[in-house]
Amino acid sequence: MGKRRRVEERHKKRGPAVAGGMIAVVACGAGIGVYALYGGGAAADEGSAAAANGNQVPRVRADAPSATEAKSTAARFLKAWQQGKVSGAAAATDDSAAATALLTGYTKDAHITDVTLTAGKADGSKVPFSVKGTVKYKGVSKPLTYASALTVVRNPRNGKAQVDWHASVVHPDLQDGDTLVTGESGTPPVKAVDSEGGELTVAAYPSLEPVLDGLREKYGKKAGGKAGVELQVVRGKASKAKNASDKTLLELSKGTPGTVRTTLSPTLQAAAEQQVAKTARSSVVVMRPSTGEILAVANAGHSFNTAFNGSLAPGSTMKVITSSLLIEKDLASADKVHPCPKTFTYGGWKFHNDDDFQITGGTFKASFARSCNTAFISQAPELDDDSLTKQAQQVFGLSMNNWAIGVPSFDGSVPVQSAAQMAASLIGQGGVRMNPLNMASVASTVKAGTFHQPYLVAPSVDDRTLAKASRTMSAATLSQLRELMNYTAAAGTAAEAMSGLGPDYGAKTGSAEVDNQKKPNGWFTAYRGDLAAAGVVQAGGHGGDTAGPIVASLLRLGD
Repeated sequence: MGKRRRVEERHKKRGPAVAGGMIAVVACGAGIGVYALYGGGAAADEGSAAAANGNQVPRVRADAPSATEAKSTAARFLKAWQQGKVSGAAAATDDSAAATALLTGYTKDAHITDVTLTAGKADGSKVPFSVKGTVKYKGVSKPLTYASALTVVRNPRNGKAQVDWHASVVHPDLQDGDTLVTGESGTPPVKAVDSEGGELTVAAYPSLEPVLDGLREKYGKKAGGKAGVELQVVRGKASKAKNASDKTLLELSKGTPGTVRTTLSPTLQAAAEQQVAKTARSSVVVMRPSTGEILAVANAGHSFNTAFNGSLAPGSTMKVITSSLLIEKDLASADKVHPCPKTFTYGGWKFHNDDDFQITGGTFKASFARSCNTAFISQAPELDDDSLTKQAQQVFGLSMNNWAIGVPSFDGSVPVQSAAQMAASLIGQGGVRMNPLNMASVASTVKAGTFHQPYLVAPSVDDRTLAKASRTMSAATLSQLRELMNYTAAAGTAAEAMSGLGPDYGAKTGSAEVDNQKKPNGWFTAYRGDLAAAGVVQAGGHGGDTAGPIVASLLRLGD
């Protein structure tokens, strides 16, 4: 009895210690093993319980699919897809919901029928296959053939061999979230013609590529054309975020274009193209002051229409607007003495003239013609923060985002600013942003005496309403402003470029400093007779030397 008791006692002492150690080891070991096999904490708990109960737990396969599995899985998927059994095909993938949506759309939205899918020789788990089918839409049909591929993977949740689902399985040009659609190809094509009825093509006028795209977008459905029928990849949100564009895979029928007449002059457009081709990063616009018709638009770079959509500081060409403001407020007068010191400090900034020049005892006309910055900055203390903004909007029709020229355009921006930024705006720096279209319009307003919104397509084509300015300059202000621009063209910074074009002319040069750019952007705006034009040469230097010759050469064609 005593020995038996001692054995039992020893067992009792050893039992808990050993059992405790085994529990710790098994729990740890089972935890590692079950996480590897099942991939989850709950499964680990179940595995531990099953092990404790002595039950066998089935293991999920985690090895790569064999060649045989890849072949059979691909065959099952392709067969179901070919037979139109969408649910069966989707069940063979690891994302049945996404597969169901895209495979349903393959027939319903893309209108692809009579599909034959043929598997090629597998390369490990990757199986190439060919697709043959017919795209049918409203009585029009065309054969479709292409190659694609799928990859078979082991589903970690159930161990089954399944197709690794991505949209590219259905077509290699698809990205996840994209769809296939067959239908009319968006907007019908257009045949754009100039003011004389001649067709405008990119081949003849390279600068017009973005303009012609804009005309199709705006007038494709209004010009009487008929859209073609296409099978397209329509991009989803994820693809659009990567700047991917919709893509045409198959054209079933060509569209017939409608005709859109523009205001472009074939002579001026051809000349503008030639001029910008000579100077890198140059842009120019020519328009008719009396009507607002745009006669030419050209850019040295053809991918972006800087002339219409650029947003650049206009430099001293902005002084045309500022001068009209100062004259109206009796802060300046063409023939009266006006200060032009070397520097002027306002809002904590010290403003300079080019090479710190000064004009002692000179008139405002002299300061304008030589483009004296301090002559304008010195008047900042007398102005309200919104004075320049109101002048630009109310008299020159700018900065209200309401122009409707016929294609996309930027209407300029003259934001309300304060302190040094407001002062900088007076000389076309700070937050002011313009493009050649805007500045050609400024010169046109001075020439015509009132704002005429520029337009490329007559408003009668689509009954759109053109923007209007709420007021005009007084006759006295307008007369002085024309005197300033005329004197600048005759004897100021614009004289060399405008030589021989007088006497019915006016101009203003400009240079706009740009951060991290060695040379300023060169600007030039001018009018002559019933033509007005403006141009910019980015990183070109002084406007009179760079943009000036381009603008002047086009104004000469008014003879």
